[in-house]
Amino acid sequence: MWYYLLLFLFSFCLSQGLTWFLDGERLPVVAKTTAPLTVVQGANPRTLVEKGRRLYEQGRFSKAAEVLQQAAEGFNKEGDSLRQGMALSNLALAYKQLGDWSKAQEVISRSLELLQSGSTSNYGKLQGAAFDIQGQIYLAQGQPESAWESFEAATVAYRQAGEQEGLLKSKINQAQALQASGLYRRALETLREVNATLETQPDSQSKAIALRSLGNILRLVGDLNKSQEVLAESLSIAQGLQSPEDMSAALLGLGNTAKAQAKTQEALGNSSEAQAKTQQALDYYQQATDTQLISPTTKIQAQLNLLSLLVDRQKQLTTAAQPLVREIQVQIAKLPASRATADARINFARSLMKLGIEQGGTAQIVAEQLAIAVQQAEEIQDPRVESYALGQLGNLYEKTQQWQEAQKLTEEALIIAQAITAPDIAYSWQWQLGRLLKQQGKRQGAIASYTAAIATLESLRSDLVSVNSDVQFSFRESVEPVYRELVKLLLTSPEGTEPNQKDLETARQVIESLQQAELINFFRENCLNATPVLIDEVDQQAAVIYPIVFQDRLEVVLSLPGAPLRHYTTQLPQEEIENILEELRQQTIGSRATIIPTGTIRGPKRNQPLSPEGLKLAQEVYKWLIEPVEADITASEAKTLVFVLDGPLLNLPMAVLHDGEQFLVEKYAIALTPGLQLLNPKSLERGELSALKGGLSEARQAFSALPNVEKELAQLQLPGELLLNQDFTTPAVQNDIDANPFPIVHLATHGQFSSNLEDTFILTWDDRLNINQLSNLLQAREETGRGAIELLVLSACQTATGDKRAALGLAGVAVKAGARSTLATLWVVDDQATADLMIQFYQELADPTISKAEALRRAQIELLQNPEFQHPIYWAPFVLVGNWL
Repeated sequence: MWYYLLLFLFSFCLSQGLTWFLDGERLPVVAKTTAPLTVVQGANPRTLVEKGRRLYEQGRFSKAAEVLQQAAEGFNKEGDSLRQGMALSNLALAYKQLGDWSKAQEVISRSLELLQSGSTSNYGKLQGAAFDIQGQIYLAQGQPESAWESFEAATVAYRQAGEQEGLLKSKINQAQALQASGLYRRALETLREVNATLETQPDSQSKAIALRSLGNILRLVGDLNKSQEVLAESLSIAQGLQSPEDMSAALLGLGNTAKAQAKTQEALGNSSEAQAKTQQALDYYQQATDTQLISPTTKIQAQLNLLSLLVDRQKQLTTAAQPLVREIQVQIAKLPASRATADARINFARSLMKLGIEQGGTAQIVAEQLAIAVQQAEEIQDPRVESYALGQLGNLYEKTQQWQEAQKLTEEALIIAQAITAPDIAYSWQWQLGRLLKQQGKRQGAIASYTAAIATLESLRSDLVSVNSDVQFSFRESVEPVYRELVKLLLTSPEGTEPNQKDLETARQVIESLQQAELINFFRENCLNATPVLIDEVDQQAAVIYPIVFQDRLEVVLSLPGAPLRHYTTQLPQEEIENILEELRQQTIGSRATIIPTGTIRGPKRNQPLSPEGLKLAQEVYKWLIEPVEADITASEAKTLVFVLDGPLLNLPMAVLHDGEQFLVEKYAIALTPGLQLLNPKSLERGELSALKGGLSEARQAFSALPNVEKELAQLQLPGELLLNQDFTTPAVQNDIDANPFPIVHLATHGQFSSNLEDTFILTWDDRLNINQLSNLLQAREETGRGAIELLVLSACQTATGDKRAALGLAGVAVKAGARSTLATLWVVDDQATADLMIQFYQELADPTISKAEALRRAQIELLQNPEFQHPIYWAPFVLVGNWL
């Protein structure tokens, strides 16, 4: 659910303001004044209610509570239970603002007892309002489940009273409770229902808030463009209503969405777009903080998010940030104890810690904020916030290298998290404890803590991906390092000796688990069915190679059938490794190679080999990955090398590695897999193969023409359906897949693989099929019992430019599409070369004695031995993912 790892994103509940009723009618808003008010003993209770309202609006909550208590007593003497219940509801709100939770709960319970005794519509409306207030109290105390029950009771009361506006408000409050529980999809469904009802109604505060809540939820589930659109509409309505609170809250939401969009663009390598979105987020936050007449809570949210963005952007306490830090300190001190206040203190502390505790006085401020957050969490009896505050305090001590104090605080935080069954924060403290034990030289204890953290993450898989897009961004910071640090610990023996087989096997399993976690994060749904498989059970003539890149070195684990695991290391900084890999990719592609309208490549001239610089780099990477165990691989008589590639290696075809005499593909068949656990170890049934063949030879949707696609599809020598150009539409593909049991689907069309799910697609004549649409097309047949696609071929795709993890999209397509094997290209290839290779591949595949990987190898060798296509730009990018048999 990741509630505490996110920035302070709450929207105000709709019922945040007082529900002031007299005779069932809402009184007009009275202008605020700071003039002193005198409470007269024995005054008319109706007059006292009005005075209480004015005091509340001025923020004088203690005095308002005093007046409202007198009003409730006055109505009690008159025997007017309806007005007494109304006064007590408003009194509960005042106690909520004061953070006096026990009194707030006691008073709202008494109010509900009185209001439930009546039967008129006025009683029903007030019952609904009282249940809404009770829900707010629960929500502020960190009890979203209880809050949802109260909001649901409010819905029932409003429905029975025929109060449509109250019904909609309580539905929105339910959605906010679901959001606080991490149930984002259910919250989204609820808000869509509300907005469908409000769509035809005139602009109102309810409509502005409903749209704002919907926009915030859309951001949390990753639909950033729609989130921006909906929040902008909410802002427009709030501006028309001249509602400062709603304007500020909408601006806050727009800032959060712009920040998320900036992170997306940054991940894709679009630095200019990322900077523009970051500046947009800063502008929105600044506008939100500058808005007059807004609540302290909304203001502090905007200030905290503004500070967080400034810190992330500049990594130092700038002149612009210093006054903001001082103002936040002052504002937080004024807020009453609540979950929102404790969260604000924790998020403030986190931003300051990012600046670096070595800056003068920062560590002391952080410690004070976290200590107060712990105290407030205990006061409001919110163990979740208490756990998080204690753990963050432990993190502060970790940064100051006070290991034992840090360990004690972390263990306290972990005990609380486990007691309340909060695995989403428990794993953080297990991970933190592992780091602390490692620093103290307690290797086995550290391994145990890291292993527990990963086990907790495994149990959280469904939650990790049903939540929000912020998890996508925090994965690199808060999930992936847990796996990497454990692998590094397992591969580092304290005596400097070779790790034992148990540690090597555990490391191999953790590397595979990391691959699965990356895919789940990519899909945003837990659609993987992992089953442990040994290479001996899959292919006695295959070697599996697991490289993993750390900050200071490259580690490799080798698995051979019937042999112990091998392990070897190359000591190089990560930056240098990544630079060499990127330079080799550029040499292989042929710098700035592009495909022109004729379908040929503008890049290296035909009849040119790989440059001497490229060969040198290819030999360097060969030395890292193959040379240390070349003798073992040869002795094992392996014919296929299966790579489980780590992030920086994903975009580089292994076929281009060179031993000084030959490319790797000239020696071995090559395949990629996200892990043996995701492998369906079944070989392709040969006999007469048939295929659905589709593609585009004409230019379409701003993509260039591929003239040789017609030749490619016509000469595949596979019976089956052919869909070309205008016939290659999404419905046509669906119909043919449903109607015919083709084992092969061959698509010769443009496509793109990206580390961003939304930017991974396949082009048809009328559409861009994203990964989920493609999956639905291809898996429909398996669901009807007619078998899975054996081989999916995508012969004109490319990885997204500038995206270092773009090949993750290729792995995603391979897994999600449901095909046992996927053959695709890492960059756009000259379409004549593609046609020649594909024709040769299918000719080789007709031989039942060889594997799919061997058929691809032979086709690639045929191409590279053609002087016209000897450069690896033509033959190297073809990769087989999944089952290679």
